[in-house]
Amino acid sequence: MTQYGIGGSTAEQELAKLTDMTADVNFISLDEYQARIRKAQQLMREHHIKALYLNAGTNLYYFTGTKWYASERMVGAILPVDGAIEYIAPHFEISTLEQFMVVKGKVNAWHEHESPYQLFAQTLANMGVEQGQVAIDESTAFFVANGINKAASALELIDSKVVTAGCRMQKSATEIALLQRAKDMTLEVHKAAARILRPGISTAEVEHFINQAHKKVGAKAGSYFCIVLFGEDSAYPHGVANPKALEDNDIVLIDTGCQLEGYNSDITRTYIFGTPTERQTQVWEHEKQAQLKAFDAAKLGSPCEVADIAARQYLTESGYGPEYNLPGLPHRTGHGIGLDIHEWPYLVRNDKTPLAVGMCFSNEPMLCIPGEFGIRHEDHFYMTENGPKWFTEPAHSIDNPFGY
Repeated sequence: MTQYGIGGSTAEQELAKLTDMTADVNFISLDEYQARIRKAQQLMREHHIKALYLNAGTNLYYFTGTKWYASERMVGAILPVDGAIEYIAPHFEISTLEQFMVVKGKVNAWHEHESPYQLFAQTLANMGVEQGQVAIDESTAFFVANGINKAASALELIDSKVVTAGCRMQKSATEIALLQRAKDMTLEVHKAAARILRPGISTAEVEHFINQAHKKVGAKAGSYFCIVLFGEDSAYPHGVANPKALEDNDIVLIDTGCQLEGYNSDITRTYIFGTPTERQTQVWEHEKQAQLKAFDAAKLGSPCEVADIAARQYLTESGYGPEYNLPGLPHRTGHGIGLDIHEWPYLVRNDKTPLAVGMCFSNEPMLCIPGEFGIRHEDHFYMTENGPKWFTEPAHSIDNPFGY
């Protein structure tokens, strides 16, 4: 089966065709990191926040370029409303941490028998912060926030979202370029994966290929995630415990992505391996129209929820739902994307965040029909001064998804 680029090839042949797509990528500069810090401090002044704690993870990386993963040991940075950023880390990690810093700063260190939370409180005191509001990175584990609260009870600990999301929701041109390339990479992997399909192939084999293919196009860690579903299994948004092998005339749903300098791709393609029925084609087209309704509704200044409302209204008028009922759309229409694969704001009812230039979203109003199949088209768009713009164009048709 080779029609329209589905089937007819092998993993070895397809991997041989793929090449590194990252040679000309521009990284985030030191100047941009410093501009992010200045914006954060401006937001802190506006909201009367004395200091911001950035825990190991994407917020620390966003503001400092320091790649570090959260663990049971407190590692992070403290940004005062005025002055230079300082780090907090175990003493034995200082030399390693300094190698990862893009924005340099003093490291306040604690030994294994000492309390990092007392050190945190003392560091704030040295910065002149002994009372008032201190924003805690919203991704911080409870044990860290609880430890800080006990060690510095005079402080008012608040959610950092007004600062972190306030900076991260609107992407710069460099961020959008990184997101664009990551999505371009994953789309090429999708095309290659479609060509290796054959009756009897397992989801594990396809997932393995996709991971290797992502590495070939330049994603050093391979796939950031991968969901492969065939036939009735496609009705379950995030998969099943025991996925079936591919059979003729099965619906194929593949949802995967990678990271480029920490920025995520996340694309889903759904199509037929064989000949579609009238029912499959109709649902596929309804899904595509719902995706387009969401895109067209995304107007600058409108609340994010308008995209979800538009997609859901169209689907209800087409006989699905209503609301989250099945057959229909069981989840939100989309999510923000950047250094986190799901981040603020969201395309969901009750998210009133005004759409603004630089915001980036998935658009995936999935249709789930229990006992039959599911259809998910997932592409991403970003807001420009002229409205929404696709990172990747929507799928073409159920039997020619890539528009050959």
